[in-house]
Amino acid sequence: MAGSAHGLERLVSSNSNEPCKKMTLYYHDILYDGGNNTANATSSGITKPTALSTSRSKNTTYFGMLAVFNDPMTVGKALPMAGVEPAAHAEGFYFYDKQEAQSAWFGFSLVFNSTAHKGTINLMGADLMSEKTRDISVVGGTGDFFMARGIATLSTDALEGLYYFRLRMDIKLYECYV
Repeated sequence: MAGSAHGLERLVSSNSNEPCKKMTLYYHDILYDGGNNTANATSSGITKPTALSTSRSKNTTYFGMLAVFNDPMTVGKALPMAGVEPAAHAEGFYFYDKQEAQSAWFGFSLVFNSTAHKGTINLMGADLMSEKTRDISVVGGTGDFFMARGIATLSTDALEGLYYFRLRMDIKLYECYV
C-alpha cells in the first residue's frame, strides 16, 4: 500500500490468476541415520515413531516422528559442492501425522542470504506424500519477500532409501510488496 509505514507498495498482478513472483528450488533432506552420516546429515529425527504407529501399521508410516532440519535449497537438482553456498536454506520441522499412510506436516522458513535475495519466505502445511503434487501455503516473509503470500507446489523428485529425499518446489507468490 502506497504510503505505508514501510514505504512499500503492494504488487498484485493485473490478472489475479498470475503470480507476481515465481521461482523453482530443490529441497534436499539428508536424515541422520544414527551412525555414519554425521558429516553430511541436514535433518534429524528428535522423536521416534510411537508405539501406536508400530502396533497398528506395518507400512512404516512413522506416525508421531518429529524431525528438525536445516536443508540446502538449490536452483538445480544437484547438492551444492563443498564451499559453495546454496540458493537458500530451509529451516524448520516436519512430523508424520497419519497412521494409514505416509503424510507429514511442515512448518519452515526459506532463508536467503545472497546477492540475488535477502530475507525469508515462511511456509506451512500438509505434505500428502502419496500425491504426485501437493501444495503448502506461503504465509509470510521478510526482506525481499516482505509479507509475501502464495503457494509452494511440492513434488518428490528423488527418494533414496530412508535417509535422502529431494523435493521440487515451485513457488508462486500472489501478493508481493516492493
